[in-house]
Amino acid sequence: MRRFLVDNQLPEALARWIGQQGVDAEHVLPLGLAQADDAVIWETAARDGYVIITKDEDFALLTVRRSENVSVIWLRLGNGRTPALLTAVANAWPAITQQLDAGARLIEML
Repeated sequence: MRRFLVDNQLPEALARWIGQQGVDAEHVLPLGLAQADDAVIWETAARDGYVIITKDEDFALLTVRRSENVSVIWLRLGNGRTPALLTAVANAWPAITQQLDAGARLIEML
């Protein structure tokens, strides 16, 4: 079963929305990872089987530099309100899950 880890620059509401889609999703804040280095978050994702959802380009680069089988959804959206973010993710969700099912390690959402 796929699990998602929502990075700190994204709202906890995104993790809740993903959970409403019937999959496990956690935000870094309740896991005590809000101030963690990217490497620690990456290692947590690798160990616990998370797909990282982030706005941080560093995680996109880690998909090339690191050998662990961690997928990253890189939200390359401008800053905006949470409802707009949730709508954008909801619209892209079928394509995102399809790409993950196909084995994609990096999915860019523009």
